[in-house]
Amino acid sequence: MADRLKSKVAIVTGGNSGIGETTAHTFAQEGAKVALMARREAEGKAVEEAIRADGGDATFFSCDVRDKESVQQAVSAAADTYGRIDVLFNNAGGGAGGHFPDEPDEEWIRVIEVNLTGTFYMSKAVWPHLVAAGGGAVVNMSSLAAQRGFSPAMAEAYGATSSSYYAAKAGVDALTRYMAGVGGKNNIRVNCVRPGQILTPGATRGTSRDPDGGHHVFEKMFDFHQIIQGPGYPQDVANLVLFLVSDESRFLTAEIINVDGGVAAKI
Repeated sequence: MADRLKSKVAIVTGGNSGIGETTAHTFAQEGAKVALMARREAEGKAVEEAIRADGGDATFFSCDVRDKESVQQAVSAAADTYGRIDVLFNNAGGGAGGHFPDEPDEEWIRVIEVNLTGTFYMSKAVWPHLVAAGGGAVVNMSSLAAQRGFSPAMAEAYGATSSSYYAAKAGVDALTRYMAGVGGKNNIRVNCVRPGQILTPGATRGTSRDPDGGHHVFEKMFDFHQIIQGPGYPQDVANLVLFLVSDESRFLTAEIINVDGGVAAKI
């Protein structure tokens, strides 16, 4: 086991699957005590048990990032359990919704809440603990949707996501820069990652294959739009997040970094 996060306490939201689960394992392997937070308790407990079986230290805390009280209770419980908080990975989020101007109001609100408001609630609750610890690191989860444009052809060909998701992730980018500006005086660094086509259990949910039975639309996106061919994997994102919360990146803050196989370079 390495020790890049030795003696650190790290919160990972959405830590019950996909990128969050892989990052939680990576943090634990690097010596961190990991507070896993998610809504689905059975999955979260399974990740906790897997990390402990691998020799790491992790505890699952039930949390809905859309609910301010739930966030405050989970963060307080994590601080009570481990005595401090040094790292926050705001990974929880989700898409769906609908296309403008037909996206239902309730879907707009839901997607904004889980992606942007949840990042705000969690960061706000954790912030005093980072200050008390003498500093720390926050990494927010954005998306290439915050950077790229949209056309109806994208929706038809690739199932491009909703207006609310685009807006929410652009808000996460802006919030990252703002938080970084506030955090400097307290030695709190805030950065952001924008994954591309990452092969997670939910990556192809809701998409389909070509009518002729050819490539899945998810496969078409990385085949046609990336410089590096083939999908990214959760570990690719986890490795970047690890770097951003470790002392190796001590001079980096307010950065928004794509981990996308070169998609942004071709936009």
